[in-house]
Amino acid sequence: MWVNPEEVLLASALWMTERANPYFILQKRKGHGDGGGGLAGLLVGTLDVVLDSSARVAPYRILYQTPDSLVYWTIAHGSSRREITENWEWLEQNLLQTLSIFENENDITTFVKGKIQGIIAEYNKSHDIREDDDTDKFKEAIAKFRKLFVMPEEEKLVNYYSCSYWKGKVPRQGWLYLSINHLCFYSYLLGKEAKLVIRWADVTQLEKSATLLLPDMVRVSTRCSEHVFSVFININETFKLMEQLANIAMRQLLDNKGFEQDRSLPKLKKKSPKKVSALKRDLDARAKSERYRALFRLPKDEKLDGHTDCTLWTPFNKMHILGQMFVSTNYICFTSKEETTCSLIIPLREVTIVEKADSCNVLPSPLSISTKNKMTFLFANLKDRDFLVQRISDFLQQTSSKIYFEREITGSLSSSDDEVCSQQGSVLSCSPQRSALGSEGDSDRQFNLNDNRVPTATQALMTMYRRRSPEEFNPKLAKEFLKEQAWKNHFTEFGQGVCMYRTEKTKELVLQGIPDNMRGELWLLFSGAINEMATHPGYYEDLVEKSMGKYNLATEEIERDLHRSLPEHPAFQNEMGIAALRRVLTAYAFRNPNIGYCQAMNIVTSVLLLYAKEEEAFWLLVALCERMLPDYYNTRVVGALVDQGVFEELAHVYVPQLYDCMQALSVISTISLSWFLTLFLSVMPFESAVVVVDCFFYEGIKVIFQLALSVLDANIHQLLSCKDDGEAMTILGRYLDSVTNKDSTLPPIPHLHSLLTDNGEPHPEVDIFKLVRSSYEKFGSIRADVIEQMRFKQRLRVIQAIEDTTKRNVVRTIVTETPFSIDELEELYTLFKAEHLTSCYWGSTSNPMSRHDPSLPYLEQYRMDLEQFKVLFALLFPWACGTHTDDLALRVFRLLDHNADALINFREFICGLSVLCHGDLTEKLKFLYKIHVLPELHHEQEEPDSACEATQYFFEDITPETSSGLEQKNRAEKDEGFVGVTFKSERVKKMQTPDYRTYMRLWNQETKEKLENMKDLPKLNQSQFIELCKTLYNMFSEDPSEQELYHATATVTSLLLEMGEVGKLFSSPAHKTDEENEDERMPVPSKSKQERHQPEDSSPKDTATSCAMLLSDDDTSVSSYSVLSAGSHELQCEDIAEDTVLIRSGAAAAGHHGRRAGLPHSVSVDKDWAITFEQFLASVLTEQALVQYFEKPVEIAARITNAKNVRKVGHQHMSLSDYEISLSG
Repeated sequence: MWVNPEEVLLASALWMTERANPYFILQKRKGHGDGGGGLAGLLVGTLDVVLDSSARVAPYRILYQTPDSLVYWTIAHGSSRREITENWEWLEQNLLQTLSIFENENDITTFVKGKIQGIIAEYNKSHDIREDDDTDKFKEAIAKFRKLFVMPEEEKLVNYYSCSYWKGKVPRQGWLYLSINHLCFYSYLLGKEAKLVIRWADVTQLEKSATLLLPDMVRVSTRCSEHVFSVFININETFKLMEQLANIAMRQLLDNKGFEQDRSLPKLKKKSPKKVSALKRDLDARAKSERYRALFRLPKDEKLDGHTDCTLWTPFNKMHILGQMFVSTNYICFTSKEETTCSLIIPLREVTIVEKADSCNVLPSPLSISTKNKMTFLFANLKDRDFLVQRISDFLQQTSSKIYFEREITGSLSSSDDEVCSQQGSVLSCSPQRSALGSEGDSDRQFNLNDNRVPTATQALMTMYRRRSPEEFNPKLAKEFLKEQAWKNHFTEFGQGVCMYRTEKTKELVLQGIPDNMRGELWLLFSGAINEMATHPGYYEDLVEKSMGKYNLATEEIERDLHRSLPEHPAFQNEMGIAALRRVLTAYAFRNPNIGYCQAMNIVTSVLLLYAKEEEAFWLLVALCERMLPDYYNTRVVGALVDQGVFEELAHVYVPQLYDCMQALSVISTISLSWFLTLFLSVMPFESAVVVVDCFFYEGIKVIFQLALSVLDANIHQLLSCKDDGEAMTILGRYLDSVTNKDSTLPPIPHLHSLLTDNGEPHPEVDIFKLVRSSYEKFGSIRADVIEQMRFKQRLRVIQAIEDTTKRNVVRTIVTETPFSIDELEELYTLFKAEHLTSCYWGSTSNPMSRHDPSLPYLEQYRMDLEQFKVLFALLFPWACGTHTDDLALRVFRLLDHNADALINFREFICGLSVLCHGDLTEKLKFLYKIHVLPELHHEQEEPDSACEATQYFFEDITPETSSGLEQKNRAEKDEGFVGVTFKSERVKKMQTPDYRTYMRLWNQETKEKLENMKDLPKLNQSQFIELCKTLYNMFSEDPSEQELYHATATVTSLLLEMGEVGKLFSSPAHKTDEENEDERMPVPSKSKQERHQPEDSSPKDTATSCAMLLSDDDTSVSSYSVLSAGSHELQCEDIAEDTVLIRSGAAAAGHHGRRAGLPHSVSVDKDWAITFEQFLASVLTEQALVQYFEKPVEIAARITNAKNVRKVGHQHMSLSDYEISLSG
C-alpha cells in the first residue's frame, strides 16, 4: 500500500534489507516470519506488541534514497510479501528508467514524492475515499486484524486497545481488537504467541470490576470459560464499546431484523477526529441518539445532530438556568444540569420563528425561538450561535416541506372542513371522530367497524360510563375539581401542550394524581406518544382498515382475551368497549408482527381506552411496547424477564435482609412478572393502579421498581416469617388488594386478587398516594442510567438462558430419534448454530432473516442453506472427500430438505448424519441410492421446484398406502426408472410446505419395513447410475484400502451394467413393433456384444480399466460407453420421445459443477435401461471390501473435535464459541 512519504533517519534499525537498487530498498521487520533474527527478532516482536509499532508499521516497507544521501523516505507499507512485491515491481518497471534521466538529487526526490502522492490521490478518487475515513494507522491495524485472526473483509474492526490478558497467573501484554461480531486478543512476548477469539453472541457476562491487585479490569465470561483483561489506558471507553457490541449481538439473537439493521450503521455528517475508526464514531453516535431519545421520550427513529451548553430563561421564576441544548432532525430539547429543575421539548413542527437576539453583558449570544401557541423561549451563552441557527433553519425547512406534503395528501383525501379542523385544532383533536363521520357516507371506506350497527368509540370510554355514588358525590368531586384547577393554573404558568416547561412542580402534581378527564391528554404528553400521533395523521385509520378481516394466530388470541379485559368495568360489558379494544389490539398486531399480541396487552390497552380516545390509546400502546417497555410483549417476554433480574439486583441492594429469604422461596421471580407486565393493573384495585400508571408515564420504569421495593419493604417482617412461597404470595396479594384511592370519584370496582385464598382478616387499607410518596422517599435515589446498566447485564443472562433452553429442547425432541448421545447432539447443535451465525455475519446466498427467526418453534429457529451445509458436510459427514464433496453435499441437501424450502433445520441435518454414522449397511446403501434417484437440476428450472418435485415424488412413491387408479398409473410410469430424466413439458405446481413430522413418520416407517419397502424405491436410469458410480469412486480416494475398494467397485459396476442390459430386454416399450426393435439392434457390431459379456470373466484390472473408461470425460470413452450400455442404440433427435430429456452437458450440470457432472451433450439416455435398489444391494453384498467399508462405524466425536480444530488454526469461517488459536512456548 502506497503511503505519503515520511522521513526515516535510521534505515537499518529493527529492519533487514531483502532487495535493493540505486534508489529503492525493500525491507522486512526483524522478528517477522521464519528465522526472524534470533534474540534481536524476539525483542523486536515483543516491542511491536507492547508499543503498537506493528499497528503503526507493517512488517514490510519500501524506502526511497537518493545516492550519496543518509536520508530515507518511506513510500510503501505491506502486510504481506505479495503486497509489497507488487509495489516493488511497479517501481522497477515504471520509475527506475525515468529517475536515471535526472541530474539533480533534489529534483529526483521531488519527482518521487509527487508521483507517490499522485498515485494515492488517484486511488482515493477511484475508490471514493473521503477525508474523514480511517487513517493509515487504523488501516494497518485492520490488515493486521484480518491476517492474525483470518477474518474476511465483511468483519468490520471497530477499534483496538492496549491491555493485558491474564492467562493463569501471568499477564500477557498485547492488543484487544473489537469488531462487530468478535472480541479478539493477540500477544507476542519473547517468542510466546497467544491468540484469543470470542464471538459476542457467546458472551454470557460482561462486567467491569476492581480488586486490590487489579484496580480496573474487565471480565468476559462465556459458557465454558472466563477471561480477564486489565491495564487499559481508558477502561471506561473500552468497556462502553464492549457493551454496545454485545448489545448488538443480543439484539441479533433476539430479533431477526437485527442483522439487517446493523449492516448499515448511521453516518455522522460533521467531521470527527481521525484517531478512531469511522465505525466507532458511528456507534458512538448511535449510543448518544439512544440516550437522547430515552431522556425526552422521542420517536425511535429520531437521530441526535449535536448538543451544546447554554442557559435558558425561565419566565416562571425569572432565572437563567444552566443546562444543555440538544438539536435533532425534528426537535430542540433542553435539560438543566440538575435533572429535576427544568426540561423542555420543542418540536420543530410547532416552531414559527428562530432569530438571533442582540447580545449584551447580561445575555451573551442569545437565541429566540417562537412557537405556534404564542410561547417564546430564550437561550443564551451559545458558543457557536451562527452555526446552530443555520442547522435549525435547515431542519425547519425540511420539516416545513414535510408538513406541506402531508397537507397536500390530506387535502386530496378529505373535505375542506375536515382539513381546517385538522390543521387548526389542537394536537389532541380526535381523528377517529372525523373517520367515523366519513365512514357513514362512504360505503367503500368503513372505518374500524365489524358491523355497521356497532358504534365507534369517538371519546374516552370513561366519559360514557362514568357512575358516581350519590352519597360520595360532593366531597370527592370537589377534590377532583381542585386538582383540575391546579393543573389549569400550572398550564397558565408553565405553558400547555408539548412545549410545556416540565419542572419539579409538574412532578408534584403528578404524584397528587391526575384528574380523570385530563388523564388521557397528559399520558399522551408525558409518554411522547403525542409526537408520533401528530406526525402520522390518518395512520391508525388506514391501519384499522387494512387489519380488519385479517385472521391469524394473533387475532385468535385477541378474540379469546377480549372478554377477560377488565370484565368488572361497565365499559367492557357491552359491544362498544369490546369493539374498540379489538380494533386497537388488532391494528397494533398488524403494525408490529414481531410482537403481534401478548397476554397482558389486553389489560393495559383496556385501561388506556378508558381515559384516551381510540387513536390516542393506540399511540400510547405503541409508546409502551416499543419505547417505554422494550421487548416486554414479544413471544418470550424478554424485557419483563430482564427487568425481573434488575428487580432482584435492586432488592439485594435496598432490602438485603429480605433478599436471601425471597430467593430461597423463589417469590421475586413469581410476583414480578405480573407486576411489571401489567403495571400493577392486574394485582391492585383499578382506581389505585391508574395512579401508578400516571407516575409511570411521567418517570418511566424506575417508578415500578420503586413501588415494588416499597411493597416488599412494607411487608418485610411478615415475609421473613414465611415458610413457603404460597404463604408469601398470600401476604403480598392481601396487601396489594388493600391499596385504595380515596380521591377516586368512581364507585369501587370489584377486584378479587387471584392470590387471596384464605379467609383471614383483611389487611388494613393502604393509601396509594402515601405508598407512592414512600417509594420516592426511600428508593427515589435509583437513577435511570443505573437501571440501564443493570438491564444490559441481565439481558446477556436472559438471552443466553433462552438460547440454552432452546438447545435443550431441540436435543430433547430428537434424542429418541437418533443414536447420537445427548452430549454429541449438543456439540453438533453448537456447530450448526455457529455456522448459521457466521453466514449471517459475513453474508450468504440467502437472506439471514429467512433463516433466523426466534419467533418460530425451537427446531425452526436456526436453519441453514446449501452453502452453509457444504461447510459442515465437509467437516462432519464421513463420505466427504476430494473434489466431489460439493456435488455430494448438494445431493444430500436436496434429500434432507423435506419441505423443499431450500433450508434444512437441525432435525433434518441430524437425520442424514445419523444414517451415515450409525446406520447399518442397508440403511447407508439406501441413503446413497436415494440421493442419486432424485431428479437432476436443470438450468431452466429453479432449484426449489426441482427439490419439491423430487421430494413429492420420492415420498409418494414409498408411502405404503393404497393408491387410486391415477396414482397406480403414475407409479407404473415411475417404476420404469425415469425419475431423474423424464419430465413433462408442463411445470409441476409447487406443493404446500408439509409438516416435517409427516416426513419423519414416513422415514421411520421405511426403516422399520425395509424388506417390504425396498421394492417401492424408484429405479435408477442410465444417467443416475453414472453419477452413482462417480460418487463411489470419489468416496474412496482417501481410504487406506483404496485400491481394493476400487477393484470391488469396478466389479459391482460391471455386474450392474449386465443387470441393466438384461432388464432392458424385459421392459421394451409396448408401442414398438418387433421389426422396429430389430432395426434398432442391427447396427450393433458383434465385438460390442462380446464386450458386453466380457467383464464377468475379465480380471479385476481389466474391469477397473473398463469402468475407468466408463467414467472418463473424453468423447472416445463415452462413445465406447454408448455402444456398451445402450445396446448400440444411437438415437437421432426425431427418435426421442417428447418427455425424454437428454443427458445434460457439463456446462448445464447442476448449474456450476462443470463437465464431470454428466455425459456430453451428444449422448442421449437409453430410457429402457434401469436397475432397482435390490439389484444394487445384492451386487454390493458380493464384494466383502465394500461391505466392510459401509459397515464400518464412524466416531462422530473425533469429527466434532476435528471441526473445532479446523476453525482454531484459521478456517475461513471461524465459528468456535470461545477458543485460543495457539499458545506456543
